[in-house]
Amino acid sequence: MEEPAITPELIEAHGLKPDEYDRILQIIGREPSFTELGIFSAMWNEHCSYKSSKKWLRTLPTDGPQVICGPGENAGIVDIGDGQAVVFKMESHNHPSYIEPYQGAATGVGGILRDVFTMGARPIASMNSLSFGEPAHPKTRQLVHGVVEGIGGYGNCFGVPCAGGEVRFDPAYNGNCLVNAFAAGLADTDKIFYSAASGVGMPVVYLGAKTGRDGVGGATMASAEFDESIEEKRPTVQVGDPFTEKRLMEACLELMATGAVISIQDMGAAGLTCSAVEMGDKGGLGIKLNLDKVPQREAHMTAYEMMLSESQERMLMVLRPEKEAEARAVFEKWDLDFAIVGETIAEDRFLVLHGNDVKADLPLATLSGSAPEYDRPWNEPVPAEALDTSSITAVDPVDGLRALISSPNYCSREWVYEQYDTMVMADSARTPGLGAGLIRVHGTEKLLAFTSDVTPRYVKADPVEGGKQAVAEAYRNLTAVGATPLASTDNLNFGNPEKPEIMGQFVGAIRGIGEACSSLDMPIVSGNVSLYNETDGTAILPTPTIGAVGLIHDPEDAITGMAREGHVAIVVGETQGHLGQSAILAEVFNRVEGTAPPVDLEAEKRNGDFIRANARLIRACTDLSDGGLALAAFEMAEAAGVGVNLDSADMGQLFGEDQGRYLIACNFDAAEALMAAAGKAGVPIQTVGRFAGSDVSYGGSSAPLSELSEIYRSSFGAQFG
Repeated sequence: MEEPAITPELIEAHGLKPDEYDRILQIIGREPSFTELGIFSAMWNEHCSYKSSKKWLRTLPTDGPQVICGPGENAGIVDIGDGQAVVFKMESHNHPSYIEPYQGAATGVGGILRDVFTMGARPIASMNSLSFGEPAHPKTRQLVHGVVEGIGGYGNCFGVPCAGGEVRFDPAYNGNCLVNAFAAGLADTDKIFYSAASGVGMPVVYLGAKTGRDGVGGATMASAEFDESIEEKRPTVQVGDPFTEKRLMEACLELMATGAVISIQDMGAAGLTCSAVEMGDKGGLGIKLNLDKVPQREAHMTAYEMMLSESQERMLMVLRPEKEAEARAVFEKWDLDFAIVGETIAEDRFLVLHGNDVKADLPLATLSGSAPEYDRPWNEPVPAEALDTSSITAVDPVDGLRALISSPNYCSREWVYEQYDTMVMADSARTPGLGAGLIRVHGTEKLLAFTSDVTPRYVKADPVEGGKQAVAEAYRNLTAVGATPLASTDNLNFGNPEKPEIMGQFVGAIRGIGEACSSLDMPIVSGNVSLYNETDGTAILPTPTIGAVGLIHDPEDAITGMAREGHVAIVVGETQGHLGQSAILAEVFNRVEGTAPPVDLEAEKRNGDFIRANARLIRACTDLSDGGLALAAFEMAEAAGVGVNLDSADMGQLFGEDQGRYLIACNFDAAEALMAAAGKAGVPIQTVGRFAGSDVSYGGSSAPLSELSEIYRSSFGAQFG
C-alpha cells in the first residue's frame, strides 16, 4: 500500500497545528513518514500529552507519608498498613461514549481496570460518574441506556463490584455526555509493578488479545471538539471483551508472581505507540519493534494502523529472557496471545519495522518529552452575583421536597445501580445508594471507603470555591461512614482550553482543588484531564470530578447503621441558609443563580475530625449537600423506613446548601454525649428534629413517607425505564 503524501490537510486531520508540525521537522530534520506522523499525532494530542494542563497539574499536592506512588504511572498507590496498598485511578471515556454509548462506556471500564491490575493489584471496586443532557433531549434516553448497559455489561462480566457513583442531568451536556470510570485494587507493597523498562536487549512482549482496526485514532478524536461530522468518528471507538480482560488479568497476576516481569504497561490511548514510548522513556532506553510479529485479527494491516490501533485487552511487557518459556506457558494456558515483538536498545531510538521497511525511526526521549506545552491565556473567572433572596417566594417544605425527589437529579438511582453487580467477591459492606461505598479488605479487619463527587453548577459560578467543594464533599462522604480520607484521584472535564474563559475555569478549579487537598490531607495521586468537551462551540459545565478513598482500621468505627424510631436528628456544622446555586432554586424556580456556597476548609477539617472521633456514638450519618437538610433527612428516613419530623419550616434552614455539615441520627444518651463533646471541641451542633412515626413533617407540613418513597424510587425508572 502506498502511503499518502504529507499535506497541510493531512497534518490538520491528525490534530497537529502548523507550528507543531514545524517543530516535528526541527526534531527529525526531515519530512516524517505517514506512520511517523501518526505516532507524533498520538503522542502529542491533548489526551496523551496534557499539553494545555501540565503547567497547572504540577501545582497540585501529590505527596504524603501514605503515598507510595503519585501521578505519572498507570494508577496511584497509597499505603493502608500491614504491607498492603490500595491502587486507584479515575479516567474519562467521554467522546467515545457519546458516539457509541455501549462500547464507549464498556471500554472505559476495561481501560481503568487494566490501569489497576497492570500495577500488580487485583481490582476490588469500581465507580462511575455520569453526566447527561436534559432528560427531554432526543439523544439522552439512548445515551443513558447505552452507557449504563455498557458499564454493567463489562464490569459484571469481569467480576468487580460497583461501590458507588453519581448521575446528573443538565442541558450543558446535551452534545457531550461525560463517562468517568474509577477502579481500585489491592496489592502487596513489595509486589508492585511499574512501567519503566530496564536492561538492554530485553525482549518486548505483546500480551492479550489480537490487534484490529478498531479505535485507530481514538486518542486524537478524544482531543477534538465535536461538530456535524460526529457520526464519521464511530470507527474510532474501541470494542471490548470483558471475558478476555478477565483472562488477561489472571494471566498477568500469575505471570507477575513468577518474577518474569521487568516492566509492564497497559495498551490504552494510542495503543502500541504510547505504551512502547512510555516504557522506553521512563527507563532511559530505546525500543525496536517488528510489526510482523504483532498478533493481528484483520488481514493486511498497515504499520500506521497497528501503531495507532486501540484494540482492547492488550498489554506490553519487558520480560526477563530466561523466563520466556515459563511466561509463554502462562499465557497459552489462559488462551491469550504471547508474542515477542521487539527489544530494548541502548540508543535513544524508537525504531518500527514492518516487512523489510523501516516505518518509523524517531528519537524516543524527544518524542516523549518534547510534546508542546502551552501556557494558554486565561481570564480570571468572575464569580456569580449574590442571590437576591427577597425574590424567592417561600414554598411549602414538603412540596419543595416532592420537587427534588421527583427530579432525575435527586431521586433514587437504584434503576442505574441495580444493573451493576455490587456484591461480587462478597466483600461489599455497603452498596450504592447511601453515600460512600465500603469494601472489606479480605482477610483483615480493615474496610476501604470509596466516593466520587463534584457539583458542576458550583464550579461554573465560582471555579475556585467549586473546586474546593468537590474535594470537601468527597472528604465528608468518607468521614460520614467513619473513614479517614487517604488520597484522591481527579477527572478534570472541561471545554475548549483555547478559549480564555474555559481555561480560566480550569485554572480556578485547580487552585481550589489544590487548596482543599492540602488542607484536608487528600493528595492527588492519579487522574485524567479531558478537554475539548464541546459541540458546535457549546461547552459542558466545568466538571472536575474527585474520586476519593478512605480507610477504617476497626469495623467498630464504621458508621453503617440506620435511623430508627425515637432517634434524635442532629446537625453538625453551621447553617446560614445559603440558597445560591441550590437544588431547590433550580428545581422549583428554574433558576441557576447566586454565588456558590463558600467552603471553610478549617471548619471542614474540624467537623470531620469530630465525626470520626465520636463515630461510636453515631448510629447513622450523612453529609449535607444538594438539597440541604430537607433532602438528607428524607433520604436517611426513607432508607430506614421511619418517619422524620424537622422543627423548622424556613427555606434556608431546610434547603440551604451550606458546606461542612453532617446530619446524625442517634439515641438520646448519645446525643447528650455528642453535645458535650462538640462544646469542648468548638464544633457547632444543634438538634433539628426527630425520627419517628410514618410521616415526613417539616415545620408542620407533612405527607406520608410511603407516598414520598414511591415518588423517590419510581421517578428515574418512569423517565428512562
